[in-house]
Amino acid sequence: MKTRKLGSEGFDVSEVALGCWQLGADWGTSIKKEAGLAILEAAANNGITFFDTADVYGNGRSETLIGEFLNNTDKKIQIATKFGRAGDAYPDKYSKDVLRKSVEGSLKRLDVDAIDLLQLHCVPESLLLEGYIFDWLRDLKQEGLIKNFGASVETVEQGLMCLKQEEILSLQVIYNVFRQKLTKELLPQAEKKGVGIIVRLPLASGLLTGKFNKNTTFPENDHRNYNRNGDAFNVGETFAGLPFDKGLEFVDTISNTILPQGVSMVELALRWILDHQAVSCIIPGASSTKQVLSNVDVSNLQPLSIETHTSLSKLYSEDIHQCIRGVY
Repeated sequence: MKTRKLGSEGFDVSEVALGCWQLGADWGTSIKKEAGLAILEAAANNGITFFDTADVYGNGRSETLIGEFLNNTDKKIQIATKFGRAGDAYPDKYSKDVLRKSVEGSLKRLDVDAIDLLQLHCVPESLLLEGYIFDWLRDLKQEGLIKNFGASVETVEQGLMCLKQEEILSLQVIYNVFRQKLTKELLPQAEKKGVGIIVRLPLASGLLTGKFNKNTTFPENDHRNYNRNGDAFNVGETFAGLPFDKGLEFVDTISNTILPQGVSMVELALRWILDHQAVSCIIPGASSTKQVLSNVDVSNLQPLSIETHTSLSKLYSEDIHQCIRGVY
């Protein structure tokens, strides 16, 4: 597993990290505790050194599971968690006290003395504009409750707002073959300022695995069912904002006309992101140890050819971009 630095002043992270939303077991097919611990162990044993979670994933279940794992491993794992989407804060009850209580809760569940990276969790844009929430983060950093802070954002504009803040270590963004808008402005600006880029939804909620078809169904409590049109939260968090059927069409196009021989759709999708030097790491989720092993292998693949990158860029600009829904 290769590593990269998270921002110019940050810590080293594995190129392929682990997204832990699914460990909260509050959407889709529930992952039992034993299976969740096995996923974390497989990740750590195969070079993953960075786990990304949030206080709201399973109402703390994901953090609690990670905390239990950390207490039973000698592996050095950096933990990123988030604040801002729980009901005591979202959408309009943010305060320094609420932030502090959230952090204290995360510290207890993770059973650590300080959080390696605390990220704002897609908070309202007005808070990013006003900026005082970053002062609260600086205070908590000064107090030693958090070691670093960053922000998970929904749009290029929000990312650029955050880049104006001193001491911000990272941005977490939706970035994949289907959502390439960030390539031209946000990524270069982040790299210039030394801010790391953490990429969520690298496989577009599984669309870019190539395993779905028009007959694929999802459980009632799976966001790929109930949030297809953004009924619960930003539609971009589900299938990258593409209508499901349209996404399937683009996957077929990539598979039939662009996918290099000997490369799987998952490998193409993950390697495409890692080929951008501004990216610090990707955080694909995994619902099994098998998926963990498949994901980590991408770190050692050769970069995609210039021709493949050019073809994917052309497909995005000419066909995909116009089909993306939601703020971007």
